[in-house]
Parts: sequence; structure tokens; C-alpha cells
Amino acid sequence: MLKTGLLIVFACFLGVSVFAQSRIIEISTNYGDMQFRLYDDTPKHRNAFIELANEGYYDGTLFYRVIQDFLIQGGSKSSRNAAPGQRIGYGDPDKTVDDEILDHYFHKKGSLCAPRQPDEVNPFKQSDISQFFIIKGSVHTSGELDTMEMAVNVPIRKRIVQKYMTPEVREQLKQLKDEKKVKEFRELAGEVKANIETDYSLEPGVLEFTEAQREAYTTVGGYPELDGKYTIFGECISGFDVIDKIAALKTDSNNRPYNDVKIKVNVIK
Repeated sequence: MLKTGLLIVFACFLGVSVFAQSRIIEISTNYGDMQFRLYDDTPKHRNAFIELANEGYYDGTLFYRVIQDFLIQGGSKSSRNAAPGQRIGYGDPDKTVDDEILDHYFHKKGSLCAPRQPDEVNPFKQSDISQFFIIKGSVHTSGELDTMEMAVNVPIRKRIVQKYMTPEVREQLKQLKDEKKVKEFRELAGEVKANIETDYSLEPGVLEFTEAQREAYTTVGGYPELDGKYTIFGECISGFDVIDKIAALKTDSNNRPYNDVKIKVNVIK
């Protein structure tokens, strides 16, 4: 304990922080400013975003994809000086970052996220950090979250049940029941149930919202359908009203706002 304390004091004396410092960036638009805290445990995305911001890469680009109750997306270089109605390209395939998808971050309102190409062409889920999107989402009820869980989990459990409750096993259980062999029936049924529960507990695709997710999605809102699919590397700390303003803009058939939303990104600290 004493040695640890001395190390911390010594490090501070030298002016060296023993903990990573959160970085704050500001995204300014003609509809207002938003500030975001970038996460220290997504360093690849944080550092790449800051590097591009310091280069002025995002300045003059647009929020070109806006969907109410979903997201606002911008930063693509092809959006800079784009003519009205012009369809905006995906981004810059040369500016990709390995995924940093972490379970403790989820798509609550104000989450700063990195888009990516679909799995079929991007199996390693690399992000395109040349652009970004911000979650608007909507507020959900507890019942709606329950329904989302069931929609994912019921088919999974059904598949596992079918794996162990084969026609042969069902016939064995029926025969034991008919013969009133209670002990044998319970042993076989218990073994089948244990196998089902073990497989279900180990199934990576099972959806169970955490208390933190439920709290966020039923209060500030968000878009839970994206959880686990994209890297979230920051969150809004001011300017939520600006997200609302931009998300409410009228858009064309490509979800581009009729009135351009121009972007300027500054690194505050």
C-alpha cells in the first residue's frame, strides 16, 4: 500500500498522470453546438477521430443522413460542397479502424458511434472513422424491451430444445411415463433440462438488457437494436437539444436534410 502511494505521489510530482485523461470534442453546426466525451477504453477510435479533427478533416462536411427517432450521420468527405439533392457516398475506405465494440457501451441517446460496411464485406467489423453517427433514438417502455428480448431469445431456446428433445427422447419419456417409472422419467427429464439450460446460458446470441440499459432506454431513450454491432467511442455531455433539432429536419428520399447542416469539429481538451 505504501509503495503504491509513493508511486502515485512521485508520478504526480513529475507531472505524469497515472490515469488516462478523457478527451472532449465539440461538434459545431449552424443549428447549435454539441460536446462529447471520448472514451479512454476505445483508444483507436478516440485517437483517429482526434487526429482527423485536428487536420480539419470533418470541417465543412454535412450531417447528410438524418432519420428521426434513429440517428444523425455526418463527416463524409463527399458531403463537402455537395450540390442540393446530391447523394452522399459512404466515406473513405482508407480510413478504417479495428473494432472496439465493448459490452458496457450501448446505443443510448447521444452516443457517438463509428459506422462500418456490412458483415458480408467487412467480417472483422472495422469502422470507417472518416465519418460518424450520433444516436437520437426514442424512449421505450419496459414492455417493449421485454418484447425485444423475447423476439431474439424464443427462437434460440426453441432451437436448443429441439436439439435435445428429439423424437427418440420424447418416445423414451412417453414410455417411462406409461410404465409409471417415475424415478427413471425424472432422471431423463432432468438431464434433458440441464443440457438445455447449459446450452442456453452459453449461447452468445441471447439478449438480456442490463439494468443500465433498461434505465437509459426507458428514460433518455436510444436505439437498442444496434447494441453489439458498432463501436461506440463517446457520448454527448451537452447539446442534446441540437441532436433533436437536426433529427427533426425535413429530408429528401435519401434522408438528406433539405437545409444543409454544416459541421466543424474542435478538440476542446
